[in-house]
Amino acid sequence: MPRFDDRTVLVTGGTGGQGSSHVRAFHAEGANVVIGGVDAARGAALADELGPRALFTHLDVTDESSWSAAVPAAERAFGALHVLVNNAGVQNPPATIETTDRDTWSRILDVNLTGTFLGLRAAAPALRRAGGGVVVNIASTMALGGTAHYAPYVASKWAVRGLTRTAALELGRDGIRVNAIHPGVIATPFIHEPAAGATVAIADRYSPEPFAIPRLGEPTDVTRLLLFLASSDASFVTGSEYVVDGGLLLGPALRADAA
Repeated sequence: MPRFDDRTVLVTGGTGGQGSSHVRAFHAEGANVVIGGVDAARGAALADELGPRALFTHLDVTDESSWSAAVPAAERAFGALHVLVNNAGVQNPPATIETTDRDTWSRILDVNLTGTFLGLRAAAPALRRAGGGVVVNIASTMALGGTAHYAPYVASKWAVRGLTRTAALELGRDGIRVNAIHPGVIATPFIHEPAAGATVAIADRYSPEPFAIPRLGEPTDVTRLLLFLASSDASFVTGSEYVVDGGLLLGPALRADAA
């Protein structure tokens, strides 16, 4: 039996490279999927492709009224909400702290941190009404160290770690588990295309050659872990963090010809 039969999953940033991978995988495992995003054309097309167990809802994660509409829409369409995936995120153009303008700082934190906070706040009552549920926050390996030129993004993802742990403590007795995933360099437009205002893509700054697993990650590498954390297989897991980076954070691996 599919792991998510009779379950409803809301994925923010659901039309992007990672988001659409998550949406498709949950749907394939039997879930009703709510595709949250700001690209109405892509969202509607994905929902149409998947059929009656899929719904697109316009969701700007920085907007409280948008959340106030999206969560009830999920409940009206499918009866309950069981899983929230806080996947939406944006990257800043590379700049030193001294040359980062306040608008860029605010925009990155609004989406990556405040958007996650608003999602938790909006979804918690619905998950409680469903008798319990799961929240998975998609953070980053940049939340586990410092990265020059990416201060807003790094700060936002470090903060998501603390928010994840606090939410796990507050919601655990309601049967709601909260965990975080830290992807490394994943082959999506987010990595291969320059951020707004930038001329260089993140992938241009990283070579996977030193990784223990010497390749860029694929969206499905993150999705497989996400499905585990959202399922009953992880029923004793909360407030935890999982790294999916091919060994990026470990440092350079021993060359095969030097073994």
